[in-house]
Amino acid sequence: MCWWVFTGLTHMIIGGYYVFSPEFFKDKSGFYMAEVWKEYSKADSRYAGRNAVVVTFESLTAVLVGPPCLLAVYAIATGKTYSYILQFAISLGQLYGSAFYYITAILEGDNFSVNSFYYYAYYIGANASWIVIPSIVGIRCWGKICAAFRIQGGQTKKPKVR
Repeated sequence: MCWWVFTGLTHMIIGGYYVFSPEFFKDKSGFYMAEVWKEYSKADSRYAGRNAVVVTFESLTAVLVGPPCLLAVYAIATGKTYSYILQFAISLGQLYGSAFYYITAILEGDNFSVNSFYYYAYYIGANASWIVIPSIVGIRCWGKICAAFRIQGGQTKKPKVR
């Protein structure tokens, strides 16, 4: 549940701020959200440049991924039957988004960082969570969903692979 709260709020609040604050890099007030994006832009300058792919990606993520993450928290906490399929769907979406994010960068030259520290610490390191955790959650949910279908079909054991 902690992952879903973290990722949902991150997408909605931090990503949402980016989408609706096109001139964050001009902010001199020290506002925390503007500073977050100024700092992250050192790892991926496409953010400061308002790259159309990045703005679209962040917009869709804030709206289509953030709220379902919070719904997943509710579903887990209350034991809803759709919990595993929802977590699986969001995990696939996050993996797709990560692939999209990195592939578009590679296609554009992957030269958006001010130095190797920002590249590896922020661009690679900070985003790795959105690959590792959704992969683990997705695999776990897939197993739970398959187990439910086996039980519904009258099987009590996993079928042997031939």
